[in-house]
Amino acid sequence: HIEDIFARNKIPIVVGGTNYYIESLLWKVLINTKEKCSTAPGPISDRKVELEQLDSVELHRRLSQVDPEMAAKLHPHDKRKVARSLQVFEETGIPHSEILHQQQEEEGGGPLGGPLKYPHSCILWLHADQAALDARLEKRVDDMLAAGLLEELRDFHRRYNQEKVAENMQDYQHGIFQSIGFKEFHEYLISEGDCSPETSALLLQKGIQALKQVTKRYARRQNKWVRNRFLKRPGPNVPPVYGLEVSDLTRWEEDVLKPALEIVESFIQGREPPAEPVKMEQDVKENKRSHRVCELCDRLIIGDREWAAHTRSKSHLHHLKKRRKLEAASCASGTVGDSGDTEPSDEDGCLPLP
Repeated sequence: HIEDIFARNKIPIVVGGTNYYIESLLWKVLINTKEKCSTAPGPISDRKVELEQLDSVELHRRLSQVDPEMAAKLHPHDKRKVARSLQVFEETGIPHSEILHQQQEEEGGGPLGGPLKYPHSCILWLHADQAALDARLEKRVDDMLAAGLLEELRDFHRRYNQEKVAENMQDYQHGIFQSIGFKEFHEYLISEGDCSPETSALLLQKGIQALKQVTKRYARRQNKWVRNRFLKRPGPNVPPVYGLEVSDLTRWEEDVLKPALEIVESFIQGREPPAEPVKMEQDVKENKRSHRVCELCDRLIIGDREWAAHTRSKSHLHHLKKRRKLEAASCASGTVGDSGDTEPSDEDGCLPLP
């Protein structure tokens, strides 16, 4: 426990962890909801999971009634966040948006949350060239397989998932079942022993490649999160972030160990570290909560960046191409319509309207 370490006049060092775990350690962002007491036998139900079973339109309608401000910020199809906001209201009696405002208004708080829990924090960010990182992640998957991953997956599937699959009730969206490294082997596990060795081998390779792809995708999301939450985070309550290059592991001592020790030692002694913290320009004009409707695609897009991505996406350009063909065909009759946005891209950051 961090407080216990401080009480012993020691300095806690946190290594790794998920993005949200690290954020909850650094900032006051968590909301403690009241646990409902139940005398009924059996496990206590998770209200958020129960709410997620409802239709997304109904969920958003309920949130609009009790917390219109939060409903306006969230996409109607973002069931997890909508359900969480409803859960907060049900279990505290206070709108989620009001609790967030209270956190932000505390001394040291900012637009994205409450103040730092520990004001004198220092972050070391190990980053690598993308090609080097991808190769390292692929090797990590190979090492996991060599260490017995398949046997572990078979055992877990037999004990906890086989019966759910038989009843068509498997759920890869909640709990341990959503973890990277299990759901990617679904087809292989359910067909093993019931298909030819050749088909089983193909499904196994398909699972391995899927695991490698999702692992690399997750690493990219982690790096993107660091940039967005630390380097672009508005407000003064952001610890300094020092970048350490780990592309070439043969230079670990020169590029990582030595500079890290110098930074930490300077930090402990109250001196300016020899290295400069990583800085990134903040786009103060960007609106992450803007709402736009693309009439071409019949979609609601929240956020300036998401809108820019959508107008360059393949799906938008496809609808735009169809619109232009119709315009060309009807040009002679004088029924030309609006052509819409035309910027090209390969990523669609939006969801369809309900």
